[in-house]
Amino acid sequence: MSRASSRLSELPMRVADSNRMSMVYTTPQSKQPSFGKLNIPKPQSVTSERRTSFFGARTSGAGLPRNSTLGGFGGAEKIKDVRPLHDKAFVQQCIRQLHEFLTEKGFPGSVSTKTLQSPSSKEFLKMFEFIYSQLDPTFQMPTSKVEEEVPRILKDLGYPFALSKSSMYSVGAPHTWPQVLGSLIWLIDTVKIYWYMSKQELLFSDFSEDISIEEGAEYNKLFLDYTAETYSKFMQGADTFEDEDEAYLAKLKKLYNVDEALLASMEEKHGILSDEVERLEKESQTDRLMSKRMDKVRLQTDLKKLQLFRSNVESFKANLESKCSELNEELESTAQHLESLKQEQDRLQHLLQNQKFTPADVERINREKKELQQTISSLTKSLEEAEQHMWNEETAVSKEKEKAALKLVEYNKLARKLKLIPMSAENACGHDFEIRTISDYGPSTMVQYKTQIQMPLSKLISNVEEENSRLTNMKLSLEESVEQVNSNILDKSNDLKQLREQIRRLDEQLEHDMQELAHEEQKWAAEVESVENHQKLLQKKVNQGYDEAMQQLKAAQQQYHLVLQETKEERRTVANNLASVFTTATNHLTIAEKFLEDLHSRVQRVCAKATEEDEAALQKLREMMKTFTSKANCQ
Repeated sequence: MSRASSRLSELPMRVADSNRMSMVYTTPQSKQPSFGKLNIPKPQSVTSERRTSFFGARTSGAGLPRNSTLGGFGGAEKIKDVRPLHDKAFVQQCIRQLHEFLTEKGFPGSVSTKTLQSPSSKEFLKMFEFIYSQLDPTFQMPTSKVEEEVPRILKDLGYPFALSKSSMYSVGAPHTWPQVLGSLIWLIDTVKIYWYMSKQELLFSDFSEDISIEEGAEYNKLFLDYTAETYSKFMQGADTFEDEDEAYLAKLKKLYNVDEALLASMEEKHGILSDEVERLEKESQTDRLMSKRMDKVRLQTDLKKLQLFRSNVESFKANLESKCSELNEELESTAQHLESLKQEQDRLQHLLQNQKFTPADVERINREKKELQQTISSLTKSLEEAEQHMWNEETAVSKEKEKAALKLVEYNKLARKLKLIPMSAENACGHDFEIRTISDYGPSTMVQYKTQIQMPLSKLISNVEEENSRLTNMKLSLEESVEQVNSNILDKSNDLKQLREQIRRLDEQLEHDMQELAHEEQKWAAEVESVENHQKLLQKKVNQGYDEAMQQLKAAQQQYHLVLQETKEERRTVANNLASVFTTATNHLTIAEKFLEDLHSRVQRVCAKATEEDEAALQKLREMMKTFTSKANCQ
């Protein structure tokens, strides 16, 4: 039995019956919600072709045989959503069902039917996480790519309809919310099915622990007989197998000696213990001080009601005393009249005794006497009925006065909350909407109150309804404008990210150019240093030549007298050589200085030009940033 119930089939159930529970091959699809609670109108088929509904249901004749075991399920067909998601009544019904589920299961956030008309994406993610946590308590909503994660989770759970990623960005939009709401309702029904299956597993867990179930030949024979019988009826066109399920369940109970009385008693004990646990949890959760305060408020309210009832009873007692005095006076007058009638009767009796009547006169008098007695009895009975009716009417009037007094207190309290009382209130507009106690007033006073309050109040209600409709339309337009502004802000933020990326690239380019300029400056400094070293080397060589010339001069002076002519010639040659060397060295130094000055001025011009261009680019970027910021603020 455990093997048959644990098998998961991938084929949808052909009959959408939420109450039918098959005993074998119980699949999640067979227990998917049929939305019967929401009264979904079924689409009428205009042709005799096979159709595929939300649960794979199919219309077929009772005697029409099946052609294939797989072709009848329509696995390759695209399932069409037949739920009237764009029907306002259906959407409101789904919203009420979602609100009831969240309230019953203790949703941590604040939720109402008004907020569920158009929730934000954040609220939807909270609701989805809360509902899915009923299936997986360890589930936590990811912080990134939720627009991809939610459709993927629904698809993994077997949700038959596609939910786009774009719908996750604007969940509360009028064209998106019905589809998202339908997925939440489907998820809630899946949670309910999961709870039901968990209860079934809990119900049979003790049974499977106490009794060792061996799936031997007898079980296999029963299972194969059941499968063959249901399959043959399936091929003949049947869609339900309730009789076969009952017979199969009875055989299994007989096979494993199931004690139904024990199961019923255990289930009853479980219900009693569950109620006791729930009561204890409620008692532990309630605050005694708060309960006492609530009792105090309730008792104070009852005291006020009793005081009001006492005043009404006293007024009613005064009215009854006045009526009683009137009735006593009337009774006294009636007694006097009765005494006069008795005297008249005595007189007539005396006359009757003294007179002589014929038998016809006696018969006539007796007949008139009977008629008068009947009239007196009927009048007495009608008087008693009238008194009883008067008492009932007075009791009903007192009850109605009590109800009217309660309604009057509620009306005045509500009018004070709505700032309609007193006349100087904010919403009174100079009208007196207060109703005093009605115990001393008559019908004319009620008519006066009706003319005094009903017309201004109806006019005020119509004005409030018009203002409410106007504010509702304004709210809708503001929500649309807010949504548009949010989309514009998103676009502007993307543009701002692009501009920041461009600024970052320009900063990197500027830093790279500055590094290149520094590298060139270092290279130029190295060249200047090499030129200075070359100049020093030349000066050193010139000094060395000058020293050598002086030495030669000294040697020539020593030989002056001997070789004067040669000395003059050599002096002339040395002088010419020195002149040419000095001229060459001087020209070289002049050219090197001019080259270095030109190079320095060129470097300064390049640096100044690069700096101006960078400042102009930065100024242009700042102006662009100010323009985009002003446009974003304006929008």
